[in-house]
Amino acid sequence: MQLKNKNVVVTGAASGIGLGLAARFVTEGARVVMSDLATSAGADRAKEIGARFVAADVSRESDIAALVDDVLTHEGHIDLFCSNAGIATRMDALADDSTWERIIDVNLNGQIRAARHVLPHMLERGEGYLLNTASAAGLLTELESVGYATTKHASVGFSEWLAFTYRDRGIGVSVLCPEGVHTPMAEQAPYLLHNAITVEDVADTVVEALRTERFMITTHASTLERFRLKAVDYEGYINALVGRRSQVLGGNAR
Repeated sequence: MQLKNKNVVVTGAASGIGLGLAARFVTEGARVVMSDLATSAGADRAKEIGARFVAADVSRESDIAALVDDVLTHEGHIDLFCSNAGIATRMDALADDSTWERIIDVNLNGQIRAARHVLPHMLERGEGYLLNTASAAGLLTELESVGYATTKHASVGFSEWLAFTYRDRGIGVSVLCPEGVHTPMAEQAPYLLHNAITVEDVADTVVEALRTERFMITTHASTLERFRLKAVDYEGYINALVGRRSQVLGGNAR
């Protein structure tokens, strides 16, 4: 997929990976619509990079429907929809329903809702592209949040199903699974930053992957290396995680 003159929507675009993607897409010649629930910051960043901003909370279906309708009204069609919005919450298996519901609603249901509202338009045109931001945690795991690990695994599974179901109808799908990236979210888990890259690095990788319409987009060679080890020796993988969790969390591991 070439981005020049394409209409692109990026959610969760006020900061972090979303902002990095939006800025890079603009430089590639795309017409970018940024969206976020951080209205003031999102509008300011959009003005700075030459994008348009539409406020939306992806945990609310009405907001996603309004976002898609707004873009179709102003830009005419959507070539690429990037479901990038996400949250991270420290939580274990004892977390209450409201904590689970919130992280599922943003990290997974936000992508499901986006597909629900944008796919009919893309299928009618016979072309379009979906980019879902998951995480390396969707292939491996996350040490401090069972909710993050679970929803990111689900994001990968959802994206995979979309990819093989709609490819022959003109719809491209990619899932982004970065490891450590210097973002406000990653600051909550410092152990992720030892091999962290910049959001600009991530954007470079994404643009190159979109050119070849690659489904799985990773940012670190170690992700797929560990994913292969997980597949061939799951017991060894779990054993290694027990030691890794104790090493990283120390006295906080329980």
